Amino acid sequence: MSHNEDFAATDTPKSAASKLFDLRLLIGGLFSLYGVLLTIYGFFTSPAEIAKAAGINMNLWLGLGMLILGIVFLVWTRVAPLQAPEPEPEGSRRPPAGH
Repeated sequence: MSHNEDFAATDTPKSAASKLFDLRLLIGGLFSLYGVLLTIYGFFTSPAEIAKAAGINMNLWLGLGMLILGIVFLVWTRVAPLQAPEPEPEGSRRPPAGH
């Protein structure tokens, strides 16, 4: 028996779950962080800046919107987590259509 055959017999395949990375978590975290920062900044917006925005406190409203969007992404990650697809048995693979 060669060294490669011994290694192949003891080598366990890595789980597909170890390769999963959920971008919803990253997006939700960043939107939440920026939403909190912008909302806090919105409380300290000067009246002159509000006047430039046609009387709307844009920092406050956009910060709240980003915070809500970030929370939605984070809840979505919790409610529907990624799951690794089940591996197909070796004999069940069908040839591609048209071949």
